[in-house]
Amino acid sequence: TGLKNGDSANSFVHQVASGRFGVTPEFLVTGKQLEIKVAQGAKPGEGGQLPGPKVSAYIAGLRASKQGVTLISPPPHHDIYSIEDLAQLIHDLHAVNEEAGVSVKLVSCIGIGTVACGVAKADADVIQISGGDGGTGASPLSSIKHAGGPFELGLAESHSALLNSNLRDRVILRVDGGIRTGRDIAIAAMMGAEEFGFGTIAMIAEGCVMARVCHLNTCPVGVTSQKEQLRRKFPGTPEHVVNFFQFVAEETRELMAHLGYAKFEDLIGRGDLLTESKEQIDRVAKTRGVKMGPFFSGIPDSRTDRSWLKSSEDPTAEKEDMIHRNKFSSDLDREIVADPDIIKVIAENSGAATVNVNIKNTDRSTCAMLVGDIARAHGNNRFRGRINVNFRGSAGQSFGSFVLPGLYVRLEGEGNDYVGKGLHGGEIVVVPDQNAGFVAA
Repeated sequence: TGLKNGDSANSFVHQVASGRFGVTPEFLVTGKQLEIKVAQGAKPGEGGQLPGPKVSAYIAGLRASKQGVTLISPPPHHDIYSIEDLAQLIHDLHAVNEEAGVSVKLVSCIGIGTVACGVAKADADVIQISGGDGGTGASPLSSIKHAGGPFELGLAESHSALLNSNLRDRVILRVDGGIRTGRDIAIAAMMGAEEFGFGTIAMIAEGCVMARVCHLNTCPVGVTSQKEQLRRKFPGTPEHVVNFFQFVAEETRELMAHLGYAKFEDLIGRGDLLTESKEQIDRVAKTRGVKMGPFFSGIPDSRTDRSWLKSSEDPTAEKEDMIHRNKFSSDLDREIVADPDIIKVIAENSGAATVNVNIKNTDRSTCAMLVGDIARAHGNNRFRGRINVNFRGSAGQSFGSFVLPGLYVRLEGEGNDYVGKGLHGGEIVVVPDQNAGFVAA
């Protein structure tokens, strides 16, 4: 029936992963939030895969690939070997789309607290803790049964580490992985989660029958099939999903009333409200010797100090509106995009503009903001003007990132890590300084 009531087919979160097909400038500027998937909870250590038979002409066009070619996304980012590398990717995404927050998806595991602290220092806006339950129907059986850990362990550790390190007010904690009910939400909130991700259960609400043939392109209800005759069988409507979430919210509200709380935020981080159920532990013989308390006893007591629920940068603003914008490291970019000639060429989509500037190695992700402005106005390849930007000096990391057709960048001097990261077209030329004491190869 098409879109109605002002609905949008554009996803709120646009995900970036190593080898992710279809990450283009237009893809980055049209997302409300950009998510870096370091790994996935249902099968950490394995990448997402779209089998070749499912890559139709339409999908190939969206993913900038070829029809029938299997798309595999390796899980470890090829350019992330340290927390500094992750910080640079976060900086790149904040530069190309200043209005979008950046989330980092981590897998629930032992030791995740240290990683979460590093991600917070790297200026991420959201940290997503992904549990081992749930996941895609296309996963191999060995991946579903023998990988990942419960979200509760990673969430409790991350929240505790961030709070103890005075970093909790810098990020929102989101959790996913088999969350189904209002009870799941209440427990996750008490362990520190502020936002919650639903995957499998939302698909079931809109008609998925868990046939487990996602990878075969034969989904009987047309949820995960590219075949038109099967897609016509899709029974879901937005109202089905809305109705389900209303019931989840109602259950959560009833649990809050039972506990004596009127505001949901009063539950967040309240690990002291959790206790072991002796009846449940004794119900199964193999769990009778298990003590659950020690797993969660380390959650700091935050009953009195709730200041971390607000942003430290602006305590009057809601935390979900918080975006860590780049500081002086993007000042050169801001100077370039404010140039009247460049503004004119982008607005008229014709003509040419040339800018000459000096650059130093604290100027990072240079050209990303300019790319963002062009992509917002003209998409990936509809820009008909020409912009020449000539730099001289020592460029910082990610020089010329995401450059697209119509943009011509020249650097006389030296580059740094990730020159031309995410290059989509256009031209980048790097030559040694004319006074360099060596012959360029």
